[in-house]
Amino acid sequence: MDFIQACQIHGILIDHLPPFGIWKRYPTETHPRKRNGAVKWMGDHGFIQDHARDTEVIVWKGQELPRHDLGQMILKAQQDTLRRQKLASQKAAYILNNSENETHEYIIRKGFCNLKVPVFEGKAVIPMRINGALVGCQMISPDGSKRFLSGQVTAGASLTIDNKGMNYLVEGYATALSLRAALKHIGVRYTIHVSFSAGNMAKLAKSLTKGMIIADHDPVGEKIARESGWSYFISGKEGEDFNDLHLRVGLESAAAQLKAKLYGF
Repeated sequence: MDFIQACQIHGILIDHLPPFGIWKRYPTETHPRKRNGAVKWMGDHGFIQDHARDTEVIVWKGQELPRHDLGQMILKAQQDTLRRQKLASQKAAYILNNSENETHEYIIRKGFCNLKVPVFEGKAVIPMRINGALVGCQMISPDGSKRFLSGQVTAGASLTIDNKGMNYLVEGYATALSLRAALKHIGVRYTIHVSFSAGNMAKLAKSLTKGMIIADHDPVGEKIARESGWSYFISGKEGEDFNDLHLRVGLESAAAQLKAKLYGF
């Protein structure tokens, strides 16, 4: 039984070898719209875990390989990863070039009834870039389910909304929209970076000049914000992100709370 088969037996939706030596997240049979599955392939052994089901990491052991064969497997996996990344960036470019700027049900529910975004086959398209180069996109369905393109790079990728101001790091696109509205309301310039995940937020925080993290009020979001060394804002209500706060209390109140944090009063 090879590594891919072992992952599939344990409910991980995977059809290709992951990059060598790093943890990679995948959807699972029990939660196909989420990435609860984590795997790490080391050539002659590997690790598998469904975070929603497994309390311990499952260890896969393949046959012991000669160094030359292992090296060839690693090289092939790396080449396959690069090929899939290139295809994903090309697909993202095609999707964006063939999208129409329209209002979208998900964006409307998030409080932005008149905002038009790229829409492709009914899904809102949020481009993701690294150093200005398009690497993929997040596709958001009307019901709010989200996915990335197969094979694309996500680590280090972001969407930047640049108004020539201080850096602000957020996790989700809707949070960025509410943050932009609040900062405009109080007359503050901004450079907002959408990280798309809490883990990627931590990565981006290390590569940017410090500013403020607008964290989701959950254990992971608060932990990453606290450990980043950045100043951070978090809603007083557990489970909320800044968009939730905006919808609950209104723009003026959300902006006032953010202003108090920014200026220390």
